[in-house]
Order: sequence, then C-alpha cells, then structure tokens
Amino acid sequence: MWAYNTTPQSTTRETPFSLVYGSGAMIPIEIQESSPRFQSFVAEESNEERKVNLDLLDEVREEARIKAETLKGRVEHKHSSRLRPRQFQVADLVMRKAHSYQLENKLSPKWTDPFRLTEVLGNGAYRLETLEGGPIPRTRNAANLMFYFS
Repeated sequence: MWAYNTTPQSTTRETPFSLVYGSGAMIPIEIQESSPRFQSFVAEESNEERKVNLDLLDEVREEARIKAETLKGRVEHKHSSRLRPRQFQVADLVMRKAHSYQLENKLSPKWTDPFRLTEVLGNGAYRLETLEGGPIPRTRNAANLMFYFS
C-alpha cells in the first residue's frame, strides 16, 4: 500500500499521496537510515513550503485530472481506430461466431452455418433466420457476424 501511494502514477504523473496531502511522503527507511533529505529538514521552512503546496494543491489536482482525461481520450481513440464497422442489410447472408461449447477442438470452424438477416434493429443488433425460414430466437450483434460469400 505504501509503495502504491508513494509511486508516481502513469496517468497523472503524480503520487496519490501528494494529490491528497499536497506534498511528497518521506518513506520510513529515509528516517531510519538518516538520509540527506531527513538531515536537511528544517521545521520552519517545511511549514512555509507546506502552506505554499497546499495553496497550489487545487491546481495540481486539476492538472492531474486533465492529464488523466487526455490519456483516456488517447486510449479511446486507439481502440476505436481498430474497430471495423459492419453494416448489414435485410436479406444479407451472414455467418455467426461459434460459441465455445460448439468448438470441439482447435481445428473446429470458428463460424457457423449461413443465416439470413430479417430485421435491422439499430446499434449493431440484427435478427436472423435459418435459410429454411426458421427464426433464431435471440438478436445478434454485428461484432459476432460476418458476411457469407457463396
């Protein structure tokens, strides 16, 4: 827990401890082994510096929030750039992704028999039927469908 709270995070480039308390934490080993940081400690200077850090804390938190939002935007953009949108029309022939229980071994086909699209429901949802005309009870998402080429 201590290591997490005193390590700068990749999203904000700040330690969680400093975002909460406004200053960096001194780890216990620095006190026990008398580090240069501990030896140069002066209480009066420290109190003044702490007051300045507390005054700037809101700005540091806002900057950390902006950095985190920027990172989220970059991750979202990278994810959405890899998506392949699929648009199907009524009467298209498609194959659906096989469920794990349908796969007997690693050489089993990953896609099942062709189906016909009967209805476009929006947001990537579709209703299917078998080629003989039997309806499939559940809707399917476009991510689990692929065009069938005969």
